[in-house]
Amino acid sequence: MIVSPSLLACDFGRLDQEVEMVNASSASWLHIDVMDGVFVPNISMGFPVISAVQAKASKPLDVHLMIVNPQNYISRCRDCGAAIVNVHQEACVHLDRTVQQIKDMGMKPAVTLNPATPVEMLRDIAPELYMVLLMSVNPGFGGQKFIENTIGKIGRLRRLLDETGSKALIEIDGGVNLATGRRLAEAGATALVAGSYIFKADDPLAAIDSLSAL
Repeated sequence: MIVSPSLLACDFGRLDQEVEMVNASSASWLHIDVMDGVFVPNISMGFPVISAVQAKASKPLDVHLMIVNPQNYISRCRDCGAAIVNVHQEACVHLDRTVQQIKDMGMKPAVTLNPATPVEMLRDIAPELYMVLLMSVNPGFGGQKFIENTIGKIGRLRRLLDETGSKALIEIDGGVNLATGRRLAEAGATALVAGSYIFKADDPLAAIDSLSAL
């Protein structure tokens, strides 16, 4: 299983050490949430922090833009060293244009769906995507309860990807721990974002290993 630890849950007073821990782990990526207080009801790290993380990270940066007008910031993501850029379907008026913009700048395009957004919204863009991220909580805050509908939604997304010939990975973000992670893996998820389960654990490296082994 691809594991992408979410820095939103880390101790920002120990950011260097937290990034080094992920570097030393079995995680594949490092997940960074960018929130603007408009698209979601919270504000998180911006581009100077991403640049600082990138300077220390040995894992690819999986950047999740929870913002309005994400197309205006794709070049900033590139400049910060992002490998994958997630934009929300709900935030993009011209989604195909934004996906192509991400590709043209040498990054891998991913599209995120909120819990209430049907997977069918991605039918026409699915073949262009590296990954689809399904939110399994309402975006904005860590530590929320897992939304059960996500399990069935993975199956619906898998069928859509197969029908469109898309090779996109399926990533899940929200309420991920060993119990939910096991169910998500069985349902067909190929990547898991986890925050509190990892960074609040007594042994974060072991927590990452437990998800990687799914």
